[in-house]
Amino acid sequence: MITLSEINFRDPYILPVPEKNRYYMFGTAGATAWSGSPQGFDVYVSEDLQLWSGPLSAFTPAADFWADHHFWAPEVHRYNGKYYMFASFKADGIPRATQILVADQPEGPYVPNSAQPVTPTGWECLDGTLYVDQQNKPWMVFCREWIEVTDGEMYAVQLANDLSAAVAEPILLFRASQAPWSVGGKEGQYVTDGPFLYACANGELLMLWSSSGVKGYAMGLARSASGDITGPWTQDATPLYGEDGGHGMLFRDFQDKLLLAIHSPNINPQERPLLLEVVEVDGTLRVVAAE
Repeated sequence: MITLSEINFRDPYILPVPEKNRYYMFGTAGATAWSGSPQGFDVYVSEDLQLWSGPLSAFTPAADFWADHHFWAPEVHRYNGKYYMFASFKADGIPRATQILVADQPEGPYVPNSAQPVTPTGWECLDGTLYVDQQNKPWMVFCREWIEVTDGEMYAVQLANDLSAAVAEPILLFRASQAPWSVGGKEGQYVTDGPFLYACANGELLMLWSSSGVKGYAMGLARSASGDITGPWTQDATPLYGEDGGHGMLFRDFQDKLLLAIHSPNINPQERPLLLEVVEVDGTLRVVAAE
């Protein structure tokens, strides 16, 4: 058994499965995040969020799988009785894309849900996440990368009910530079990373997403006052977390406590999963200061 401080993961995503009394954590392996040839995706398993067993292999690509590097940001959603992994992949000469994988159990094994990625062909994309709207229609929210468009973009696209493909054109939600807390790079680039959707009790729909901030990697909140995925979206002025950490997601533990999972610091190979308690107050989120 190991602790979170011993796991070199970026982009941690934790799936609670109450009937198994287990938490399943997926993420980007720090050792192959930027170089090397990843062997797939691993999962760690815990009963208490303190001690973890693993790593266990959750996805091993077949010999003919189209991507061979930059296996990034796997997140797993339970949907219609199965488990779907949204993850980003890349190959030489092929733009980065989000592909959806599927399994019958949370730990896998995961296999491609369709032959092709679900992000637009020819776009440089990453960090697809699932959102199911009030009409029970599935959507994917994803980023179009700054390396292609300079000012990183956030999109939503409606998916087929079996999550096999997009069924409409992507809708532009916002650009990274619209957030007052987002800081541009030396070449004028603004980053969009790691969207995650959260519905507030007052009907507002929030999106956690990450970019560069004053103190390094940071994570802010965008909000749709209409409660619809299509917006219009506005940006909170200050980041939810601005201390060189981000790519966050929210989940409730088995005691119903709301927790935020991020990686921090954003320095390879020092990045580690970090769990922070969060409270919802008047349509927004606040990180609870550690005692």
